[in-house]
Amino acid sequence: MLALIQRVAQASVSVDEAVVGQIGPGLLALVGVEPGDDEAALARMAERLLGYRVFADDAGRMNLSLRDTGGGLLLVSQFTLAADTRSGMRPGFTSAAAPAEAERIFNRLVAICREKHTAEVETGRFGAHMVVSLVNDGPVTFLLKAGA
Repeated sequence: MLALIQRVAQASVSVDEAVVGQIGPGLLALVGVEPGDDEAALARMAERLLGYRVFADDAGRMNLSLRDTGGGLLLVSQFTLAADTRSGMRPGFTSAAAPAEAERIFNRLVAICREKHTAEVETGRFGAHMVVSLVNDGPVTFLLKAGA
């Protein structure tokens, strides 16, 4: 499982020109599910999303997590994140989980995050063509991995 996280001042995702998820200050996480991702990977990723210290403390150091700040979390499924780009000029997708498996795992990640984070946890729409808008704060962007 991979998550490209961006610290944002605000972010939203739209489907067919209708906003389906939006947050104020917090994290936007683009999530790619890989074959073999299991409960351990889900638990690890949820913990990393909520506990990764990317927000500034009073001294201006990245020392606070989403859990500490109470910011929003916008989770967006993105199978292209798990693409194999090592060769050629076209990505391969055999390294991404099959759609039904990916949707089940992504929905489980959303449920875990909602259970563990008292602030807003929003999502896009799995499998839809989404338009993601964000104001990156920093910019601060990290790739998190939580393998099986």
